[in-house]
Amino acid sequence: MRRREFIAGGIAAAWPFAAHAQQGDRVRRIGVLQPAAADDPVFQARLAAFFQELALLGWNIGRNVRIDTRWATTNAAEIRRHAVELAALAPDVILAAGDTTVPPLQQATHTVPIVFTVVTDPVAAGYINSLARPGGNVTGFMNAEYSISGKWLEVLKEIAPGVMRAAVLRDPTQGSGTSQFAVLQAVAPSLRVEVNPVNMNDAGNIERDVTAFARSLNGGLIITSSGAAIRYRDLIITLAARHKLPAVYWERLFTAGGGLISYGADLIDNYRRAAGYVDRILKGEKPADLPVQAPTKYETVINLKTAKALGLTVPPALLARADEVIE
Repeated sequence: MRRREFIAGGIAAAWPFAAHAQQGDRVRRIGVLQPAAADDPVFQARLAAFFQELALLGWNIGRNVRIDTRWATTNAAEIRRHAVELAALAPDVILAAGDTTVPPLQQATHTVPIVFTVVTDPVAAGYINSLARPGGNVTGFMNAEYSISGKWLEVLKEIAPGVMRAAVLRDPTQGSGTSQFAVLQAVAPSLRVEVNPVNMNDAGNIERDVTAFARSLNGGLIITSSGAAIRYRDLIITLAARHKLPAVYWERLFTAGGGLISYGADLIDNYRRAAGYVDRILKGEKPADLPVQAPTKYETVINLKTAKALGLTVPPALLARADEVIE
């Protein structure tokens, strides 16, 4: 049950299509690199929002713009290969998802403008010089601010009051993982919860550590934002269900896939806002001068089927403020 209006349409339906470029118009080129399969409905909806906004700004396929899209799945080698292919096309700008796509693109080109949509800490990751003045050829939109990490623990206690211990899954290769865990550590004493880090190095280590954590009672999971979390999302959701662990995720993608609850940025809105930056770059502005922006919309998504399977009753107050309830 969706509580706010969004017409997903299809990506094709998002664009007024013309078969041939009109004579005299310069056709601009936009590259798109997504770490998902081409039939992934979540990423399809995000790109539909991006394309819809571009159309509103006057950019139409076949008339004044061409789109080169690469669906690289979550395979790192495929992402690198597609990044090199896109850079070789020398597009006017590339739309990138986040931490799995930006580094390969930066390695492939230092000149083609890159606009990202889902990055936690672009400064710590080395993508930009500062939020206000990115420098270089990269800018975009963050998917979280560190203060949101404390909210994840609050939500976990609200939906599962009996939780006394939380395993925090983080990417040890990203500075954002350490910073998000630090915020959780600061909040944990006031909520009487013990937090323990679990590094998402590979599938084997995730399964081993979560299984070991689940042997003790009153446990729950918090999955912090990272490309690694996306890569291992099916495994994490499966482990949470297998071991009856209430889990809070940073993005709707997980809840739609069977996770219990998510609280985080509305990433469809980030893709829509990214169209504005692409438009400005196509009109001559430089990514170095476009400040990286924080999210402006957040959403809570609850999966009632998963809550029932875990034996949890969602508090009415939490249910009332949810932006979406999956039944």
